[in-house]
Amino acid sequence: MAVTGARPFSRAILTAVITATAFLSGHAQSRPKFDAFDVATIKPAGLDGPAAQGRWIRMESANRFVAHNHAVRTLIAAAYDLPPEAISGGASWVDSTRWEILAKTPGEIRPTLDEQMAMLRRLLSDRFQLEFHRQTKEFAIFALTVAPGGPKLTPTKISPDATPEGPPLVAFAVSPAVVHLPARYFTMGDFASLLQRSPLDRPVADRTGLTGRYDFDLDFSPDESLWGGLLPRPENPDKPALLQAMQEQLGLKLESTRGPVDTIVIDRVEQPTAN
Repeated sequence: MAVTGARPFSRAILTAVITATAFLSGHAQSRPKFDAFDVATIKPAGLDGPAAQGRWIRMESANRFVAHNHAVRTLIAAAYDLPPEAISGGASWVDSTRWEILAKTPGEIRPTLDEQMAMLRRLLSDRFQLEFHRQTKEFAIFALTVAPGGPKLTPTKISPDATPEGPPLVAFAVSPAVVHLPARYFTMGDFASLLQRSPLDRPVADRTGLTGRYDFDLDFSPDESLWGGLLPRPENPDKPALLQAMQEQLGLKLESTRGPVDTIVIDRVEQPTAN
């Protein structure tokens, strides 16, 4: 009787184990393959006034990707993690025409930045017919290093899985008097990449040796050396310039040097049909 009674119990346990394994396996595999946007709408920006001055690329929800007021050259720079100055070739509209991109990403989980850029690279290839080749060139660059006295950075308190939207957007909040950067869950590689795409005009190499993720705030006054000279330095600035602010507030510095940069040369690019 004991043996007979054990069979259905064991079968029930086995069924539960199989069910749980299937659930966990399905859960582990539920993260989408972020190789392309589900849908994407592209149209010329056609913006005037203050709206024409700003540009950004960000996730506005867990699966809503937006590129606002970007030229093709800056889209390529973002997608391939290069400063715009490392992108050459292409007709004049590559810089003059600005675009609005609204796209839906697969599933309900927010893609990482690397996954977002992989989908943007696919979009540039499919919809802008982008073709290019690479050349290694010697550039004036900045090396991001640790200042004497060591870094002044706080290890992040953010869990990337706390919400489907993931960590908050990291972007410069720019005004004529002060620029504020609230960085959260940020690596030094992320910081170098952000600096070289905006606001600096040359590649930035991370040579800090710091491997963690950090939360920090950076406040500085704009000047003509940043963002292509769009923002003049205020007459009576309340904050130091960027390089001084980085050293005082973050314990980091930028050193001018030269180094090889893997650049992109555009061979072909076409204006997409607005949709």
